[in-house]
Amino acid sequence: MIQLYFLSILCNGLAGYVLFLENSNETDGPGMSFNNPTFHLVLGIMSAVTGILKLLSPIQNGFFILGDLLPGAAGIIAGLVFIFCLYHKDDVSPKSGELERLGSNLLAFRKPISIGLIASALLHFVFGEVIFL
Repeated sequence: MIQLYFLSILCNGLAGYVLFLENSNETDGPGMSFNNPTFHLVLGIMSAVTGILKLLSPIQNGFFILGDLLPGAAGIIAGLVFIFCLYHKDDVSPKSGELERLGSNLLAFRKPISIGLIASALLHFVFGEVIFL
């Protein structure tokens, strides 16, 4: 579906931009703020759902999973990063476990993940018919 193609590019690009400029104090425009926790939650859920749907309904007929693997995985990772960011901001008690370790590892690599998300969105936009994008 072409709609998922567009949503994948939009969510991955916007998620990468927001993660890259996460701690900046600049205003994003008149009356607009990307540092809003509700915006982070909605963007995280949309990125994860779009990534999962991208893996389930490929655009090309020949290579089912390979054509949508990178943008789909990037969307799922973006959703996990945003959800773990909100979880860590609200949580005050230290916890241990596999899920906590995954969250701390994802949050430690926020900048490289944001650059990867932007690169994935740009490559998917420019080269839509390439096998691995």
